Amino acid sequence: MTSGMNRPLSPEHWIIPDWPAPERVRAVTTTRRGGVSQDPWTSMNPADHVGDDLDAVQANRARLEDGLQLPASPLWLQQVHGTRVVDAAGTSGPVEADGAFAGRTGVVCAVLTADCLPVLLCDPNGTRVAAAHAGWRGLAAGVVEQAVAALQVPGPELLAWLGPAIGAEAYVVGDEVRTAFMKHDPGARDAFRPAASGGWHADLYRLARQRLAACGVKAVHGGGFCTFTDDRRFYSYRRDGVTGRMASLIWIEDE
Repeated sequence: MTSGMNRPLSPEHWIIPDWPAPERVRAVTTTRRGGVSQDPWTSMNPADHVGDDLDAVQANRARLEDGLQLPASPLWLQQVHGTRVVDAAGTSGPVEADGAFAGRTGVVCAVLTADCLPVLLCDPNGTRVAAAHAGWRGLAAGVVEQAVAALQVPGPELLAWLGPAIGAEAYVVGDEVRTAFMKHDPGARDAFRPAASGGWHADLYRLARQRLAACGVKAVHGGGFCTFTDDRRFYSYRRDGVTGRMASLIWIEDE
């Protein structure tokens, strides 16, 4: 087991979004630190679909719930790189979706990522929250738009936070990715630049900001991480292949 086996989860093991969300809105992204999983999932892996020992996964999830003092267990989604966004309060058990929203207290929305982009959303009154898993396929297909629509709040009133994802310098994609985004919005060309080895450097953060802006969401915070290059804090599928996942969580506390 890792050296963190007998140490409780502490604030050094997660990232708190730096955004002007209402106090009752709580949000966090875990890092790879503070759990019990062994290599290559070391150590805080809460994902049960990546080959990790399931007892370790459950221990990590329990440690996460306790360390963050969550009001309930998160709704863990079966993510499929699609656009479905479900009501976390009205969903039980495993469900195929790539986003969840909540409109009441005590319901924890969660997405798992390891290079893909987690997008967290809330309204200014702290009554509606959402989390979306935005890999390039889901982002191109409209998962961010679906998450915004699910909140039933005008875009200009929403706040967004972009969590850890692969940075543009490390993320090289083929023509099909660039084409998929430009079919939707020719302005997406600004998020791509030629790579020396062929293909394109893709800026997921910029692409997400473009999609959010098109929905009227201008108050966008976060970004600037790189899961690929920061192997101390983050899992990266593209870097490691077999690896764990970070969890991005958002919920509303009782006043």
